[in-house]
Amino acid sequence: MNLGLDGRTALVCGASRGLGRAVAEELVAEGASVAICARESESLRETAERLGAVPLAADLSVEGEATRVVDACAEDLGRLDVLVANAGGPPPGGFEDFSRADWEHAVDLVLSSTIELARAAVPHMRRGGYGRILCVTSIVAKRPVDDLILSNALRPAVAGFAHSLAREVAGDGITVNTILPGFTRTDRVVELGIGERTEAEIPLGRLGEPSEFAAAAAFLVSERASYITGAALPVDGGWLRGMF
Repeated sequence: MNLGLDGRTALVCGASRGLGRAVAEELVAEGASVAICARESESLRETAERLGAVPLAADLSVEGEATRVVDACAEDLGRLDVLVANAGGPPPGGFEDFSRADWEHAVDLVLSSTIELARAAVPHMRRGGYGRILCVTSIVAKRPVDDLILSNALRPAVAGFAHSLAREVAGDGITVNTILPGFTRTDRVVELGIGERTEAEIPLGRLGEPSEFAAAAAFLVSERASYITGAALPVDGGWLRGMF
């Protein structure tokens, strides 16, 4: 299926590794021109060189950095059609493990960065008459996971923001969706110590692969998904049990 991404431009955040890198790879394979964003690292430079992408180093938890990155992407690529807002997960832990400063940093990393990215991207997309915003959240946005209190609190907030924004910008030809990765074979899952017990709870009986997640993400930012907005798509092997 031709997704209609050939010649489109995209900014993929958190793309030096894991799910973000897989999405960037998929978009490049579909013919998009891609800029990738992550904290300054050798991995960012290596990934950009391998993909032929534009590397944009930034810490999106710092106010102003998201705007700078979006504007730099639009300048380097000529416009901005697609934004994949993907923030690294905050650390695991329970209620008593985190200070006020920890909570504030998590808000900046997960929620505030997404809002600022969208605020900067929407004017570029309005000028082009086309836009796709995809917010990467997590299955915890619908079903909390033990020992992930920061994610459990903030991922649903991102989903609420995205759904509200979708209604406001639909008339501008911009869609806004969220995608909810489940237990996928990434460094983050290794960090969380996911083992055989968790795999046994997944109806498909295994962890997901980053490429499987990336394929779903590419569809949601494609021309083929032009009538999908305000949606939240789990890519979790059936782990979520809710009807909606």
